[in-house]
Amino acid sequence: MAVRIRLRRMGRKKQPHYRVVVADRAKARDGGFVESLGYYQPLTQPARVVLDLERVDYWLEQGATPSHTVKTLVAKARMGGDDTIAFGEVDREEKKAQEAEELAARRKAEREMAEDEAKAEAEAKAEKAEAAAKVEEAAEAEEAAEAEKAAEVEETADAGEEPEAEAEEAPKAEADDTDEDAEKKED
Repeated sequence: MAVRIRLRRMGRKKQPHYRVVVADRAKARDGGFVESLGYYQPLTQPARVVLDLERVDYWLEQGATPSHTVKTLVAKARMGGDDTIAFGEVDREEKKAQEAEELAARRKAEREMAEDEAKAEAEAKAEKAEAAAKVEEAAEAEEAAEAEKAAEVEETADAGEEPEAEAEEAPKAEADDTDEDAEKKED
């Protein structure tokens, strides 16, 4: 039996990931296989390769021939990966911790944004209250000025009436005096 180490396509339409398998050359690409040696996820950033290198070496000793892509992936895996391909399993604990950190950072940012918005609203309300107080003070000052003017007008009016009344009485007195003088002259 001639065996080959190759990729077996998995995943959905336009979202592939591959299993690295040992399969008979005559079998279809996605057909039966002898053993699964790992997987390759090209769409992650960076692409991730997980291989059991001991089993790969075993099958190479048994005469299995790797496909071109598998040969490249095995070589990169032996070097420990590079910028485009990460080698090995994702540490689930590390991934959970990273996700928890990201979530905490996002919540903190949202909380700070909400606090900033609340402060801005409070400042806006304070500014509106200040402006309303200034308007009210100005209105009160205007009313007080009008009241003072009205009081001055009343005082002036009251003060003006007394001299006029005295002036009216004085001509009568003068008239009385003239009448008396006229009577004396006649006598």
